[in-house]
Amino acid sequence: MPTRQGDLALLDDQVAQRLLQSTLPARFAYNWDDGTLRVVPIGFHWNGTELVLGTPPDAPKMKVLGDGTKVALTIDSDAMPYKVLLIRGTVRTDTVDGIAPEYEAMTVRVMGEEQARAWLENMRPICPRMSRVFVTPEWVGILDFETRFPSALERAVEQAQVQG
Repeated sequence: MPTRQGDLALLDDQVAQRLLQSTLPARFAYNWDDGTLRVVPIGFHWNGTELVLGTPPDAPKMKVLGDGTKVALTIDSDAMPYKVLLIRGTVRTDTVDGIAPEYEAMTVRVMGEEQARAWLENMRPICPRMSRVFVTPEWVGILDFETRFPSALERAVEQAQVQG
């Protein structure tokens, strides 16, 4: 039986590990100060316990993201059978001089060494400081459309099996 949705142990699942090491962007969801929801695509780095997002300190999201803010994100493939990692968690933030090391690692992973170095050299003069958003997972879900499906679909399959 698969690990129950919500269990942090799902981060060790091979689907989660592949997505956490992939070149796919995360879709990051948070609440704006007027209560409306925002979702933005963003690169991420998995440090083994947290997702780390790098952004300029004056990025709009930094106006509403502070220590303790609740957020959600998803990393999902774009080919069937879809693989989806869902994470809900809490934020902590800081700002560092220069380009955050996690942003550099993400850039190399996504772009490859040569393109990443060129991108980072262009970023250094325009981003002398970088904010980091650390997302600590508190709830994790996986949909792989092979063994784990959306809950409504799983209930429909169970009901069909009972009805024979």
